[in-house]
Amino acid sequence: MPTVTKLVPEETVFFLCDVQTRFKNAIFGFDELVLAISKMLKIAKVLDIPVIVTEQNPKALGNTIPDIDLPSLGPLLLATIEKGLFSMVTPEVKALLHERPQIKSVVLFGIESHVCVLQSALDFIEAGYNVHVIADGVSSCNKEEIPFALARIQQSGGYITTSESAAFQLQRDAGAPGFKSFSNVIKEEKDNTVRTLQKLLQYRAVL
Repeated sequence: MPTVTKLVPEETVFFLCDVQTRFKNAIFGFDELVLAISKMLKIAKVLDIPVIVTEQNPKALGNTIPDIDLPSLGPLLLATIEKGLFSMVTPEVKALLHERPQIKSVVLFGIESHVCVLQSALDFIEAGYNVHVIADGVSSCNKEEIPFALARIQQSGGYITTSESAAFQLQRDAGAPGFKSFSNVIKEEKDNTVRTLQKLLQYRAVL
């Protein structure tokens, strides 16, 4: 019987990969991508889930786009790490995870699906983490690349989910403390969720 892997808030870190200013006009569905990521960061705040951000060569590609409100995370933002590696699994990230041995799952979103997201997912899987990729939270310059990148991750043992599905997995219980705040986020994001799903999931039938 296959192993069932579930998302548990206390054992999870969110990873935001390289959503930088120079990519704004190059990435397919960039505006919808930012909406999905912003929703995930709201979920992080409600459920107290730490976030690690990377930026690929920010001197050339700019910093994380300001539409993504990283300062609002406060201490939940563990680090914003500059990198040259395509993978997010840099020495700095390894050190942060080593300090948190309770972490079993990483949730990935960002760009590009077939480069940095893919290589990060494979490296995290190889390191023994359960990897959950947000299908409506990733994209690439060429939209045709996206489903094959997600399929490659799934073939390697990663899990492909959606922002809302992952959020409800993490919340788990309507009777749990904080459910009202969680429910408010879901309601506030309803229209954005529909917009994002319709834009970013229409080319993912290969899964």
